Amino acid sequence: MAMREIRVVGDPVLRTPCDPVTTIDDRVRSLVDDLLETVDADGRAGLAANQIGVSLRAFSWNIDDEIGYVLNPVIVELSDEEYQDDDEGCLSVPGLWFPTRRSWYARVVGEDLEGKEVVVEGTGLMARALQHEVDHLDGHLYLDRLERSVRKKAMKAIREQLG
Repeated sequence: MAMREIRVVGDPVLRTPCDPVTTIDDRVRSLVDDLLETVDADGRAGLAANQIGVSLRAFSWNIDDEIGYVLNPVIVELSDEEYQDDDEGCLSVPGLWFPTRRSWYARVVGEDLEGKEVVVEGTGLMARALQHEVDHLDGHLYLDRLERSVRKKAMKAIREQLG
């Protein structure tokens, strides 16, 4: 297990859709260990594999003292009437938070290291994290979901950060 370096905005791996996990081998087991160790730090709610430079469909979460992971996650249900518009941040966009609309409830189906089906669901922060991490695996950042005027401010702030 290793605490892995987080890739930041501008790294092409963050904009590349991740490949499905097709074989559960030592490489995938090691990836899950690294995801779990890297997400287990204060202020971290979720971590997608591409954020640590691995282009496979896997992510971990750290919500309300529960740490877990899922391979090949697919969002199968979102609330379509209740939304949340709270500020959202991202380890790959450090130090910046912007209001981002997400469904209040989300359910993800994937698998564990034994190849068994896993269902992860939640409301509020858990729902936000599930949507955020699946977006990462699809090659999207939360910045893509911002309203146009907010996105313009976000991109300016990122340019200033990068110098």
